[in-house]
Amino acid sequence: MTPRAADRARYDRATAHLDAPVAIVDLEAFDANADDLVRRAAGKPIRVASKSVRCRALLERVLARPGFAGIMSFTLAESLWLARAGFEDVLLAYPSADRTAFAELASDPKLAAAVTVMVDDPAQLDLVDAVRERQDLEVRVCLELDTSLQLFGGRVRVGARRSPLRTPAQLADLARSVARRPGYRLVGLMAYEGHVAGVGDAVAGRPVRSRAIRLMQSAARRELAARRAEVVRAVRAVAPDLEFVNGGGTGSVQHTAAEAAVTEIAAGSGLYVPRLFDNYTSFSGRPAALFAQPVVRRPGVGVVTVLGGGYPASGAPGADRLPVPYLPEGLRYDGQEGAGEVQTPLLGSAADDLLIGDKVWFRHAKAGELCERFEELRLVEGDRVTATVPTYRGEGRTFL
Repeated sequence: MTPRAADRARYDRATAHLDAPVAIVDLEAFDANADDLVRRAAGKPIRVASKSVRCRALLERVLARPGFAGIMSFTLAESLWLARAGFEDVLLAYPSADRTAFAELASDPKLAAAVTVMVDDPAQLDLVDAVRERQDLEVRVCLELDTSLQLFGGRVRVGARRSPLRTPAQLADLARSVARRPGYRLVGLMAYEGHVAGVGDAVAGRPVRSRAIRLMQSAARRELAARRAEVVRAVRAVAPDLEFVNGGGTGSVQHTAAEAAVTEIAAGSGLYVPRLFDNYTSFSGRPAALFAQPVVRRPGVGVVTVLGGGYPASGAPGADRLPVPYLPEGLRYDGQEGAGEVQTPLLGSAADDLLIGDKVWFRHAKAGELCERFEELRLVEGDRVTATVPTYRGEGRTFL
């Protein structure tokens, strides 16, 4: 029996009493992935990206482990909710225009102490000032550096379009603007190199493309390491008490951790290891989060149909944004139908061994987006479900 076949047998036994659709997290794999992230971070603390987990119980579990400290959230409303739930260090990774949440943040000492907001434009602070009633509470602020690699005088750009701030002078200017502004305290700097951390460099069947990605990422790491160090020096000249410099992502943990200017690493997807993280040469993890759909039809030889399953991930549309049929091994989509909203045909010889009511296990393309489809995660240890925990959705929280 192959390791994957053994996992399928365990998951089927663990969930035999449960009807599909069902989502699970294999705790042994989850914990092993957490240990690997800590190893790669080489002593620097890891801030957990909540968008990649979207389950309070699992956020608490990983933050209780040595090597992890703090949360990187994705909306201001989520940040306030987590802070009220007892999480004491929440960094909002994206600027917000939520005036209602800003008013709550700037009026509650507990929230103001726990949550740090992201800024790359003074106009974002204008939104806070427009709704705040108390000037005695300091709002914690983090600046974001654009990490994209720009070539040929900026005519070619590689990387996400995030912050407009690229140079030490630009970051220092905004740092001075924050420092002069009553009611704010600059505490951090963030730089997320998604073109390194979030792009696999070993694409199956694409050796030339994979080589090009590795060359690009090597150049991007060198350029960003030098520029990030200069930016940190410039910002610390304005704010010498800067508490943290955050960088990285699951795919670049060890590279970012090697930079002296970086004090902490952000990661989250590496806990679940969705399918997009199969294509990396720098690390390998164990798939920990899966979902099962039930077989509901057997249309013919070599074909079964499962209920639903059309859960595409965000990003540029493509086949790599679809969940992948994972267990049993050897199933694939019908090219004419793909992953459907209400039914999904699957082809392959493995289909002939499946009966009506059997489970087919899938891996989502991304990590936390799976939790937007399920209200509960069943936590599996060995061949038993040992706990059932709510996702954000299960707690009535859908922040985006």
